[in-house]
Amino acid sequence: MTRLKVAMIGCGWVAGSQVERGFAVLPEQFEVAVAADLDPSRAEAFAARHGIPRMAASLDAVLAMPDVDVVSICTPPNLHFGGVTAALAAGKHVICEKPFVASLAQLEAVRRAEAESGRRAMPIFQYRFGDGLARVKHVVDSGLAGKAYVSAVETAWRRGPDYYQVPWRGKLASELGGVLLTQAIHMHDLLFFLMGPAATVAGFKTTRVNPVEVEDCAVGSLRMADGSLASLTATLGSAKQITRMRFCFEHVAFEVQGDGNDAGRPAELEWTVIPASPEAGERIARAMAELPPGKANFARQFELFHDALATGAPFPVTLDDAQRSLELITALFHAAETGTVVDLPIGPGHSRYEGWVSRA
Repeated sequence: MTRLKVAMIGCGWVAGSQVERGFAVLPEQFEVAVAADLDPSRAEAFAARHGIPRMAASLDAVLAMPDVDVVSICTPPNLHFGGVTAALAAGKHVICEKPFVASLAQLEAVRRAEAESGRRAMPIFQYRFGDGLARVKHVVDSGLAGKAYVSAVETAWRRGPDYYQVPWRGKLASELGGVLLTQAIHMHDLLFFLMGPAATVAGFKTTRVNPVEVEDCAVGSLRMADGSLASLTATLGSAKQITRMRFCFEHVAFEVQGDGNDAGRPAELEWTVIPASPEAGERIARAMAELPPGKANFARQFELFHDALATGAPFPVTLDDAQRSLELITALFHAAETGTVVDLPIGPGHSRYEGWVSRA
């Protein structure tokens, strides 16, 4: 496939990370051709910083450009659905940041729009790409880990008042949620990436760290589809940023901890492997050694995105992955606000199928 021309829609922090850690690492596959933002000065500064030749002041202006192949939606969460569906209708492939859309109903509408347009949309979950996690997943998928028992995922990060100076953050109407939507969503995706979907969800959420509308502390208890159990803990009030994960299987336990800047890099770190026996350890070590090193983070997700468009293969992150993530968010919000346990999947008859933010 030829080099794809990409337009960045929204020129904030995450768009810069996509360019620097993704598209710029893959110059033979991608050219970032357009920087678009409602604030022309921000688009101009972004374009100058990243060597982008064109600027635009609206999504519509970008969609009218016939040479743009892919748009990457990096806008506030409440604008994702409109951006994704408009881009598909205009004949563009789409990459969209998390949360992918604002409801399970919107996700179903994206599926229809994708089918009607003949173009494809990929959600962003770049944290799942790295050699450390790839080796663990290879062992789990091979069956060498055996039966799954329990999993624990802890996202203990820190955000202060300065973080919420960005106008759309901390507001339900624009951010759609807090730690469950913007930070821990990545770590919860890693749980599903390794362990498959959840079947039942219970949880609590609250706001204790900053005076904002959205949750900044949450816990969840999950029964997974395979019968194993999982616990989730998330806060934006940790004195030190820490991500901790532990997965206990019949033949092995896997652990990883990322501190400080490494809190957002669990897939790239070396995981601790605790085999149940020397024989299991030898088999697992041989399996882990089978995988060659590869790219990480945005670079690997975008590399696989390009390959999928060229071959027709599934994207490295699919709409089904987005559905699992959005179902978990919907279930956690509903469980926390009603004191009930939620069975998955969540269908059109559920009161929050149209959105997890309570309309009451």
